[in-house]
Amino acid sequence: MKIVIASDSFKGSLSSIEVAQAATRGIKAVYPDCDVVAVNVADGGEGTVEAIVDALGGEIICTSVSDPLGRPIQANYGIAAGKAIIEMAAASGLPLLQPEERNPWLTSTHGTGEMIMDAIRRGCRQFLVGIGGSATNDAGTGMLQAMGFRFYDANDKEITHCCGGTMQDITRIDDSDVPDSVRSSTFTIACDVNTPFCGPEGAAPVFAPQKGADAEMVAKLDAGMASFANVIEDKYRINIVPIAGAGAAGGMGGAFRAFLHATLKRGIDMVLDAIDFNTIIQNADLVITGEGKIDFQTAKGKTAAGVLNRAKQQGIPVVAIGGSVEMCDSVQQMGFAGVYPILGEKVPLEVAMQPNFAATNVENTIRRILPSHIN
Repeated sequence: MKIVIASDSFKGSLSSIEVAQAATRGIKAVYPDCDVVAVNVADGGEGTVEAIVDALGGEIICTSVSDPLGRPIQANYGIAAGKAIIEMAAASGLPLLQPEERNPWLTSTHGTGEMIMDAIRRGCRQFLVGIGGSATNDAGTGMLQAMGFRFYDANDKEITHCCGGTMQDITRIDDSDVPDSVRSSTFTIACDVNTPFCGPEGAAPVFAPQKGADAEMVAKLDAGMASFANVIEDKYRINIVPIAGAGAAGGMGGAFRAFLHATLKRGIDMVLDAIDFNTIIQNADLVITGEGKIDFQTAKGKTAAGVLNRAKQQGIPVVAIGGSVEMCDSVQQMGFAGVYPILGEKVPLEVAMQPNFAATNVENTIRRILPSHIN
Protein backbone atom coordinates (compact mmCIF):
# COMPACT_ATOMS: atom_id res chain seq x y z
CA MET A 1 0.00 0.00 0.00
CA LYS A 2 1.25 3.50 -0.87
CA ILE A 3 -0.11 6.74 0.56
CA VAL A 4 1.21 10.18 -0.40
CA ILE A 5 0.82 13.14 1.95
CA ALA A 6 0.98 16.58 0.32
CA SER A 7 -0.56 19.24 2.53
CA ASP A 8 -0.03 22.97 2.71
CA SER A 9 0.94 24.43 6.05
CA PHE A 10 -1.68 25.15 8.69
CA LYS A 11 -0.52 28.76 8.93
CA GLY A 12 0.43 29.89 12.40
CA SER A 13 0.34 26.33 13.66
CA LEU A 14 2.06 23.61 11.59
CA SER A 15 4.37 23.70 8.59
CA SER A 16 3.65 21.52 5.57
CA ILE A 17 6.18 18.92 6.67
CA GLU A 18 4.88 18.95 10.28
CA VAL A 19 1.39 18.18 8.99
CA ALA A 20 2.88 15.32 6.96
CA GLN A 21 4.79 13.98 9.97
CA ALA A 22 1.66 13.95 12.11
CA ALA A 23 -0.36 12.30 9.35
CA THR A 24 2.37 9.69 8.91
CA ARG A 25 2.11 8.75 12.57
CA GLY A 26 -1.63 8.31 12.12
CA ILE A 27 -1.18 6.11 9.05
CA LYS A 28 1.49 3.95 10.67
CA ALA A 29 -0.69 3.42 13.72
CA VAL A 30 -3.34 1.81 11.50
CA TYR A 31 -1.20 0.32 8.71
CA PRO A 32 2.36 -0.19 10.01
CA ASP A 33 3.64 -1.61 6.72
CA CYS A 34 2.27 1.15 4.51
CA ASP A 35 4.69 2.96 2.20
CA VAL A 36 4.17 6.61 3.21
CA VAL A 37 5.60 9.35 1.00
CA ALA A 38 5.60 12.79 2.66
CA VAL A 39 5.92 15.77 0.31
CA ASN A 40 6.53 19.37 1.38
CA VAL A 41 4.29 21.59 -0.79
CA ALA A 42 3.14 25.21 -0.99
CA ASP A 43 1.00 27.34 -3.29
CA GLY A 44 3.65 29.77 -4.51
CA GLY A 45 3.49 32.01 -1.45
CA GLU A 46 5.13 31.65 1.92
CA GLY A 47 6.91 28.30 2.22
CA THR A 48 7.52 27.84 -1.51
CA VAL A 49 11.30 28.13 -1.27
CA GLU A 50 11.50 25.58 1.53
CA ALA A 51 9.10 23.18 -0.21
CA ILE A 52 11.04 23.03 -3.47
CA VAL A 53 14.49 23.04 -1.85
CA ASP A 54 13.40 20.23 0.47
CA ALA A 55 12.03 18.14 -2.39
CA LEU A 56 15.00 18.65 -4.71
CA GLY A 57 17.76 18.61 -2.12
CA GLY A 58 19.01 22.17 -2.59
CA GLU A 59 20.32 24.89 -0.32
CA ILE A 60 19.13 28.17 1.16
CA ILE A 61 21.13 31.25 0.17
CA CYS A 62 21.24 34.43 2.26
CA THR A 63 22.16 37.65 0.48
CA SER A 64 22.15 41.40 1.16
CA VAL A 65 19.47 43.30 -0.78
CA SER A 66 17.31 46.42 -0.53
CA ASP A 67 13.96 46.37 1.21
CA PRO A 68 10.96 48.14 -0.41
CA LEU A 69 12.22 51.51 0.84
CA GLY A 70 15.84 50.91 -0.16
CA ARG A 71 17.20 49.94 3.25
CA PRO A 72 19.71 47.07 3.46
CA ILE A 73 18.32 43.74 4.66
CA GLN A 74 19.19 40.05 4.49
CA ALA A 75 16.92 37.95 2.27
CA ASN A 76 16.82 34.20 1.67
CA TYR A 77 16.16 32.30 -1.53
CA GLY A 78 16.83 28.74 -2.64
CA ILE A 79 18.93 26.97 -5.24
CA ALA A 80 18.00 23.41 -6.16
CA ALA A 81 18.77 21.33 -9.25
CA GLY A 82 20.29 24.40 -10.89
CA LYS A 83 17.12 26.44 -10.38
CA ALA A 84 16.78 29.55 -8.24
CA ILE A 85 13.60 29.63 -6.17
CA ILE A 86 12.64 33.12 -5.06
CA GLU A 87 9.79 34.63 -3.09
CA MET A 88 9.69 38.33 -3.95
CA ALA A 89 8.19 39.04 -0.52
CA ALA A 90 11.59 38.21 1.00
CA ALA A 91 12.92 41.49 -0.43
CA SER A 92 9.86 43.46 -1.52
CA GLY A 93 7.12 42.22 0.78
CA LEU A 94 4.54 44.13 2.79
CA PRO A 95 5.58 42.50 6.12
CA LEU A 96 8.97 44.23 5.81
CA LEU A 97 7.31 47.59 6.45
CA GLN A 98 5.64 49.09 9.49
CA PRO A 99 2.00 50.05 8.82
CA GLU A 100 2.89 53.73 8.75
CA GLU A 101 5.65 53.06 6.18
CA ARG A 102 3.34 51.56 3.56
CA ASN A 103 3.43 53.80 0.50
CA PRO A 104 3.33 52.28 -3.01
CA TRP A 105 4.25 55.67 -4.48
CA LEU A 106 7.71 55.23 -2.91
CA THR A 107 8.26 51.48 -2.63
CA SER A 108 10.35 49.59 -5.15
CA THR A 109 11.01 46.01 -6.28
CA HIS A 110 14.74 46.70 -6.62
CA GLY A 111 15.59 44.14 -3.94
CA THR A 112 13.89 41.36 -5.88
CA GLY A 113 16.07 42.21 -8.87
CA GLU A 114 19.11 42.08 -6.60
CA MET A 115 18.15 38.56 -5.48
CA ILE A 116 17.81 37.47 -9.09
CA MET A 117 21.19 38.94 -9.99
CA ASP A 118 22.81 37.23 -7.00
CA ALA A 119 21.48 33.89 -8.25
CA ILE A 120 22.69 34.65 -11.78
CA ARG A 121 26.18 35.33 -10.44
CA ARG A 122 26.02 31.90 -8.81
CA GLY A 123 25.30 30.33 -12.19
CA CYS A 124 21.50 29.99 -12.13
CA ARG A 125 19.67 30.43 -15.41
CA GLN A 126 16.28 28.97 -14.46
CA PHE A 127 14.06 30.86 -12.04
CA LEU A 128 10.90 29.97 -10.17
CA VAL A 129 9.47 33.13 -8.61
CA GLY A 130 6.53 33.60 -6.28
CA ILE A 131 5.19 37.15 -6.45
CA GLY A 132 2.64 37.21 -3.65
CA GLY A 133 2.64 39.60 -0.71
CA SER A 134 4.30 42.59 -2.36
CA ALA A 135 4.51 46.07 -0.85
CA THR A 136 4.96 47.61 -4.29
CA ASN A 137 3.17 49.03 -7.31
CA ASP A 138 6.10 49.92 -9.55
CA ALA A 139 5.32 47.51 -12.44
CA GLY A 140 8.58 45.74 -11.72
CA THR A 141 10.67 48.71 -12.83
CA GLY A 142 12.82 48.59 -9.70
CA MET A 143 13.57 44.92 -10.29
CA LEU A 144 14.30 45.49 -13.96
CA GLN A 145 16.62 48.38 -13.15
CA ALA A 146 18.66 46.06 -10.90
CA MET A 147 18.90 43.64 -13.85
CA GLY A 148 20.34 46.19 -16.27
CA PHE A 149 17.30 47.85 -17.86
CA ARG A 150 17.40 51.64 -18.00
CA PHE A 151 14.44 54.02 -17.98
CA TYR A 152 14.41 57.62 -19.23
CA ASP A 153 12.04 60.56 -18.91
CA ALA A 154 10.81 63.06 -21.51
CA ASN A 155 14.06 65.03 -21.21
CA ASP A 156 16.02 61.83 -21.90
CA LYS A 157 17.33 61.89 -18.35
CA GLU A 158 17.79 58.51 -16.71
CA ILE A 159 15.45 57.77 -13.81
CA THR A 160 17.87 56.59 -11.16
CA HIS A 161 15.42 55.26 -8.58
CA CYS A 162 12.39 53.51 -10.05
CA CYS A 163 9.34 53.21 -7.84
CA GLY A 164 5.58 53.59 -8.07
CA GLY A 165 5.79 57.34 -8.44
CA THR A 166 8.21 57.29 -11.38
CA MET A 167 6.21 55.09 -13.78
CA GLN A 168 4.39 58.14 -15.10
CA ASP A 169 7.74 59.72 -16.04
CA ILE A 170 9.05 56.87 -18.19
CA THR A 171 9.09 57.62 -21.93
CA ARG A 172 11.96 55.40 -23.11
CA ILE A 173 13.38 51.97 -22.28
CA ASP A 174 17.01 51.05 -22.94
CA ASP A 175 17.90 47.37 -22.66
CA SER A 176 21.33 47.55 -24.32
CA ASP A 177 23.13 47.01 -20.99
CA VAL A 178 21.12 43.94 -19.98
CA PRO A 179 23.65 41.10 -19.51
CA ASP A 180 23.48 38.04 -21.73
CA SER A 181 23.12 36.01 -18.54
CA VAL A 182 19.76 37.70 -17.94
CA ARG A 183 18.63 37.35 -21.55
CA SER A 184 19.40 33.62 -21.55
CA SER A 185 17.54 32.95 -18.30
CA THR A 186 14.04 31.48 -18.13
CA PHE A 187 11.43 32.57 -15.60
CA THR A 188 8.34 30.76 -14.34
CA ILE A 189 6.15 32.97 -12.17
CA ALA A 190 3.67 31.80 -9.55
CA CYS A 191 0.66 34.00 -10.23
CA ASP A 192 -2.74 33.20 -8.75
CA VAL A 193 -4.65 36.34 -9.69
CA ASN A 194 -6.11 37.27 -13.06
CA THR A 195 -5.83 41.02 -12.52
CA PRO A 196 -5.03 43.00 -15.68
CA PHE A 197 -2.16 45.47 -15.72
CA CYS A 198 -4.22 48.65 -15.33
CA GLY A 199 -7.76 49.98 -15.57
CA PRO A 200 -10.68 49.76 -13.12
CA GLU A 201 -9.88 46.13 -12.25
CA GLY A 202 -6.12 46.59 -12.55
CA ALA A 203 -3.20 46.39 -10.13
CA ALA A 204 -3.55 49.81 -8.48
CA PRO A 205 -7.33 49.91 -7.86
CA VAL A 206 -7.43 46.31 -6.61
CA PHE A 207 -4.27 46.00 -4.54
CA ALA A 208 -2.69 49.41 -3.86
CA PRO A 209 -5.10 50.40 -1.05
CA GLN A 210 -3.88 47.55 1.15
CA LYS A 211 -0.32 48.74 0.47
CA GLY A 212 -1.02 52.21 1.82
CA ALA A 213 -2.55 54.13 -1.13
CA ASP A 214 -5.46 56.51 -0.78
CA ALA A 215 -7.92 57.17 -3.61
CA GLU A 216 -5.85 59.98 -5.11
CA MET A 217 -2.70 57.87 -5.12
CA VAL A 218 -4.55 54.92 -6.66
CA ALA A 219 -5.65 57.11 -9.57
CA LYS A 220 -2.11 58.41 -10.10
CA LEU A 221 -0.59 54.95 -9.92
CA ASP A 222 -3.12 53.60 -12.41
CA ALA A 223 -2.39 56.46 -14.79
CA GLY A 224 1.31 55.70 -14.47
CA MET A 225 0.68 52.04 -15.23
CA ALA A 226 -1.33 52.94 -18.34
CA SER A 227 1.40 55.30 -19.54
CA PHE A 228 4.12 52.72 -18.92
CA ALA A 229 2.09 50.06 -20.76
CA ASN A 230 2.12 52.28 -23.85
CA VAL A 231 5.90 52.66 -23.62
CA ILE A 232 6.26 48.89 -23.32
CA GLU A 233 4.05 48.34 -26.36
CA ASP A 234 6.10 50.83 -28.41
CA LYS A 235 9.33 49.06 -27.44
CA TYR A 236 8.36 45.39 -27.44
CA ARG A 237 5.17 45.26 -29.54
CA ILE A 238 3.21 43.57 -26.77
CA ASN A 239 0.05 44.90 -25.16
CA ILE A 240 0.28 43.67 -21.60
CA VAL A 241 -2.79 45.51 -20.29
CA PRO A 242 -5.35 42.71 -20.80
CA ILE A 243 -3.04 39.78 -19.98
CA ALA A 244 -4.48 37.84 -17.04
CA GLY A 245 -2.11 38.19 -14.13
CA ALA A 246 -0.18 41.14 -15.58
CA GLY A 247 -1.35 43.24 -12.64
CA ALA A 248 -0.22 40.75 -10.00
CA ALA A 249 2.12 42.18 -7.36
CA GLY A 250 1.68 45.75 -8.57
CA GLY A 251 2.43 44.89 -12.19
CA MET A 252 5.23 42.37 -11.61
CA GLY A 253 3.38 39.77 -13.64
CA GLY A 254 3.34 42.08 -16.64
CA ALA A 255 6.99 43.05 -16.20
CA PHE A 256 8.12 39.44 -16.14
CA ARG A 257 5.99 38.66 -19.19
CA ALA A 258 7.01 41.63 -21.35
CA PHE A 259 10.67 42.07 -20.44
CA LEU A 260 11.74 38.53 -19.52
CA HIS A 261 9.32 36.37 -21.58
CA ALA A 262 8.19 34.61 -18.43
CA THR A 263 5.55 31.92 -18.13
CA LEU A 264 2.80 32.70 -15.61
CA LYS A 265 1.43 29.68 -13.73
CA ARG A 266 -0.79 29.04 -10.76
CA GLY A 267 1.45 28.85 -7.72
CA ILE A 268 0.59 25.30 -6.76
CA ASP A 269 1.16 24.12 -10.34
CA MET A 270 4.59 25.77 -10.41
CA VAL A 271 5.54 23.94 -7.21
CA LEU A 272 4.08 20.57 -8.23
CA ASP A 273 5.81 20.73 -11.61
CA ALA A 274 9.11 21.67 -9.97
CA ILE A 275 9.09 18.65 -7.66
CA ASP A 276 7.73 16.28 -10.34
CA PHE A 277 4.63 15.50 -8.30
CA ASN A 278 3.00 13.50 -11.08
CA THR A 279 5.79 10.92 -10.78
CA ILE A 280 5.73 10.95 -6.98
CA ILE A 281 2.08 9.88 -6.83
CA GLN A 282 2.31 7.13 -9.42
CA ASN A 283 0.78 3.87 -8.11
CA ALA A 284 -0.46 5.52 -4.92
CA ASP A 285 -3.59 4.08 -3.31
CA LEU A 286 -4.51 7.36 -1.63
CA VAL A 287 -3.34 10.98 -1.47
CA ILE A 288 -3.89 13.08 1.66
CA THR A 289 -3.86 16.85 1.34
CA GLY A 290 -5.00 19.77 3.43
CA GLU A 291 -4.66 23.38 4.52
CA GLY A 292 -5.49 25.51 7.52
CA LYS A 293 -8.97 26.36 6.29
CA ILE A 294 -10.93 24.56 3.60
CA ASP A 295 -13.66 26.77 2.17
CA PHE A 296 -14.85 28.38 -1.08
CA GLN A 297 -11.34 29.72 -1.73
CA THR A 298 -9.95 26.18 -1.84
CA ALA A 299 -11.58 25.59 -5.21
CA LYS A 300 -9.88 28.67 -6.67
CA GLY A 301 -6.50 27.02 -7.10
CA LYS A 302 -5.08 26.66 -3.62
CA THR A 303 -2.82 23.77 -2.62
CA ALA A 304 -5.53 21.20 -1.96
CA ALA A 305 -7.15 21.88 -5.34
CA GLY A 306 -3.87 21.53 -7.20
CA VAL A 307 -3.03 18.25 -5.49
CA LEU A 308 -6.55 16.95 -6.18
CA ASN A 309 -6.33 17.79 -9.88
CA ARG A 310 -3.03 15.93 -10.30
CA ALA A 311 -4.31 12.86 -8.47
CA LYS A 312 -7.57 12.82 -10.44
CA GLN A 313 -5.56 12.55 -13.65
CA GLN A 314 -4.20 9.22 -12.39
CA GLY A 315 -7.46 8.01 -10.86
CA ILE A 316 -6.17 8.26 -7.28
CA PRO A 317 -8.65 9.19 -4.52
CA VAL A 318 -7.82 12.24 -2.41
CA VAL A 319 -8.77 12.98 1.19
CA ALA A 320 -8.52 16.55 2.50
CA ILE A 321 -8.11 17.64 6.11
CA GLY A 322 -8.38 21.17 7.45
CA GLY A 323 -7.95 23.09 10.66
CA SER A 324 -11.50 24.17 9.90
CA VAL A 325 -13.88 23.17 7.12
CA GLU A 326 -16.77 25.04 5.54
CA MET A 327 -18.52 22.56 3.26
CA CYS A 328 -19.88 24.94 0.65
CA ASP A 329 -21.12 23.84 -2.78
CA SER A 330 -17.80 24.58 -4.48
CA VAL A 331 -15.91 22.29 -2.09
CA GLN A 332 -18.52 19.53 -2.38
CA GLN A 333 -18.27 19.63 -6.16
CA MET A 334 -14.48 19.35 -6.29
CA GLY A 335 -14.40 15.58 -6.07
CA PHE A 336 -12.59 14.77 -2.84
CA ALA A 337 -13.11 11.27 -1.48
CA GLY A 338 -13.63 12.95 1.88
CA VAL A 339 -13.14 16.31 3.59
CA TYR A 340 -12.56 16.34 7.34
CA PRO A 341 -11.91 18.96 10.01
CA ILE A 342 -9.22 17.97 12.48
CA LEU A 343 -11.29 19.38 15.35
CA GLY A 344 -14.35 17.44 16.42
CA GLU A 345 -15.68 20.21 18.63
CA LYS A 346 -15.37 23.94 19.17
CA VAL A 347 -12.18 24.88 20.96
CA PRO A 348 -10.70 28.34 21.56
CA LEU A 349 -8.60 29.53 18.63
CA GLU A 350 -5.54 30.04 20.80
CA VAL A 351 -5.74 26.37 21.84
CA ALA A 352 -6.45 25.06 18.34
CA MET A 353 -3.42 26.89 16.96
CA GLN A 354 -0.96 25.35 19.41
CA PRO A 355 1.40 23.13 17.36
CA ASN A 356 1.30 20.10 19.66
CA PHE A 357 -2.49 20.24 19.91
CA ALA A 358 -2.88 20.61 16.14
CA ALA A 359 -0.43 17.79 15.39
CA THR A 360 -2.23 15.45 17.76
CA ASN A 361 -5.54 16.25 16.09
CA VAL A 362 -4.09 15.64 12.61
CA GLU A 363 -2.77 12.25 13.76
CA ASN A 364 -6.04 11.25 15.43
CA THR A 365 -8.12 12.38 12.45
CA ILE A 366 -6.07 10.23 10.08
CA ARG A 367 -6.35 7.22 12.41
CA ARG A 368 -10.11 7.65 12.51
CA ILE A 369 -10.86 8.17 8.82
CA LEU A 370 -8.24 6.01 7.11
CA PRO A 371 -9.94 2.60 7.30
CA SER A 372 -12.97 3.87 5.39
CA HIS A 373 -10.76 4.99 2.47
CA ILE A 374 -8.56 1.91 2.09
CA ASN A 375 -9.98 -1.18 0.42
